[in-house]
Amino acid sequence: MMKTLMLGVSCAGLLAGATMAAAPKKAPAMTAATSTNPLLAPWTGPYGGVPAFDKVKVADFEPAFAQAMAMNLKEIDAIANNPAAPTFDNTIVAMEKAGKPLTRAFAFFNIWQGNMNTAEFQPVETKLAPQLSAFQDKITQNAKLFARIDAVYNSPAKAKLTPEQQRLVWFYWNNFTQQGAKLPPADKAKLSDVNQQLATLYTKFSQNELADEENYAVVITKDQLGGLPQALVDGLAEDAKAHNLPAGQYRIANTRSAAEPVLTYSSDRSLREKTFRMWTSRGDNGNANDNNAIASQILKLRAEKAHLLGYQTYADWHLADTMAKKPQNALDLEMAMWWPAVAQVHKDVAEMQKIVDAEKGGFQIQPWDYRYYAEKVRKAKYDLDMNEVKPYLQLDHVREAMFYAANRLYGFTFTPVQGLPVYQPDVTVYEVKRGNQHVGLWYFDPYARAGKNSGAWMNAYREQSRVEGDVPTIVSNNANFVKAAPGAPVLLSWDDADTMFHEFGHALHGLNSNVTYPSLSGTNTARDFVEFPSQFNENYLTTPEVLHFLVNEKGEQMPAALVAKIKAAEKFNTAFSVVETEASAIVDMKLHLAGDTPIDTKQFEKTTLAELKMPTEIVMRHRIPQFGHIFSGEGYAAGYYGYLWAKTLDHDAFEAFTEAGSPWDPATAKRFHDTILSVGNTVDPAVAFRNFRGRDPKIDATLRFEGFPVPTAK
Repeated sequence: MMKTLMLGVSCAGLLAGATMAAAPKKAPAMTAATSTNPLLAPWTGPYGGVPAFDKVKVADFEPAFAQAMAMNLKEIDAIANNPAAPTFDNTIVAMEKAGKPLTRAFAFFNIWQGNMNTAEFQPVETKLAPQLSAFQDKITQNAKLFARIDAVYNSPAKAKLTPEQQRLVWFYWNNFTQQGAKLPPADKAKLSDVNQQLATLYTKFSQNELADEENYAVVITKDQLGGLPQALVDGLAEDAKAHNLPAGQYRIANTRSAAEPVLTYSSDRSLREKTFRMWTSRGDNGNANDNNAIASQILKLRAEKAHLLGYQTYADWHLADTMAKKPQNALDLEMAMWWPAVAQVHKDVAEMQKIVDAEKGGFQIQPWDYRYYAEKVRKAKYDLDMNEVKPYLQLDHVREAMFYAANRLYGFTFTPVQGLPVYQPDVTVYEVKRGNQHVGLWYFDPYARAGKNSGAWMNAYREQSRVEGDVPTIVSNNANFVKAAPGAPVLLSWDDADTMFHEFGHALHGLNSNVTYPSLSGTNTARDFVEFPSQFNENYLTTPEVLHFLVNEKGEQMPAALVAKIKAAEKFNTAFSVVETEASAIVDMKLHLAGDTPIDTKQFEKTTLAELKMPTEIVMRHRIPQFGHIFSGEGYAAGYYGYLWAKTLDHDAFEAFTEAGSPWDPATAKRFHDTILSVGNTVDPAVAFRNFRGRDPKIDATLRFEGFPVPTAK
């Protein structure tokens, strides 16, 4: 998952004129305007300057943004009122260079919003959300500014610009147009009011979800630990200790990394049900943090926004500049995967039910049983117990395996850096080099804690660019793993290891960036393209080279026989993942195709899943009241399909490597770097894929990967 700006979209996309540009390698001296607030000061120190996390105080956020917004608006007014005829340099490049103090403030804000969202910070976040939305509208609705952008966009001189420069002109013109720059003044005012209401609701939705995650936990005693691996038991005990619970108690936190292992291994069916209901009821507990009404309000306002912008539905508006272009194209792809996956789930459940019946369980498989009995089927069919694998999935070793793959594919090396400021003691920092050349910094924040959003994501603290000197990127990966007992290794589930490779793929996308302008840098791409490099990177976890790289506490490599079992079971239970994810994606799209129709979220979820013939043994990966991807901001709204869209690109691209004879084929890796990872948004994503593959993507590779039938070509 990508997290960049507060509303879940890139800073450049949200705030034209306040891009993610940062200080050049030799950071300029602080001016009088920025010297009083550490959030606005240029980043100093090595590596082109680093964030001064040791100087951040929550009390500084409000005055920092007030000052930075005023400074940026002054810059924008100067650009808009420039008496000279509009050109690429005096309009577009001038906007790329504007807003540096604001960009630095946003870098800190994003981190505190996702990683340090404490009770002290939340009122600040709530207050700033509508202010920042209104600020955005002041820029995109500036008639004089848009007139200059429009003039550059339509000028014959544009043909003389480089392809990257032409793409940047389109980026600004499209962004302003999509945000209502052409609307009459009255409609602009209405749109700004809607945007401010939405910003407030997005913040409330996110805070409610976080509150339920922190306020609910399942506490158990020793007699309820049946089936749980010892490493997990130790982690639950450590979490109980951290929350000051009495000795002999164990705490299951309301996070995916804590709940899913319990659902997978606990032999206590009542505990599985209790844990499942806690995890899937976030935002849906009928308390002060219930998100159902908020989601309905968001959908109503989004429909109003779409109409103001001239679109029939919000989905039509949000997909207009994506690869899919139209909602129906996304739905067609989703349904092409949906029905084969549902059919396979029914077969898988039948095998699970046989085991329940043989054990005289006396019940039908329920959602809290699925993972537990899937493991029994895996053991029976493939002689593979994922608990045998877990000792090799030590967090530190998975991280080193990621580094190994990145080095072999892209020539990167990762070296720990000591002494740089961090916002939390668990955060570690690595310098990334290619050969002797500094590429960037990678920050890693792996553990769950109070005030940290659940899930996993990548952030870009600073975008790579060359518009004002060579600026190296700074990226981070963030997760919510449960800490082990002191001195013990943190053991990951297979899904957690896969997620690490996924999120690291986003980081590699940023680290491989080689562009001039920060607005087009790294992961600032179309939402249904940005998950392509991250999902592509998941393929390398299952390569024999990476699996053999993973070692247990004794330093022993994973046995060849175990590697063979993993490969043999590679397609097992993939239908479960497809169904839970695509159920969320389809519901997301249908919510945003409903237009003005009032939405009762509980009824809509129930009715839509019934229409889809959703297997009753599985629930949506993200139910509506906890669907932060689409309700904590606009980034993934009507866009959760992007994971499947990107998966189609990912598997098709990976087959290019296998066709070349190896997942590590140097020539194919170089082509992938040159045409996909390094170009950011300087090339239309459809063109970028064709440049790599020599054709448009096909779904066949994804169907093969999931073990589904591939339709015969007509």
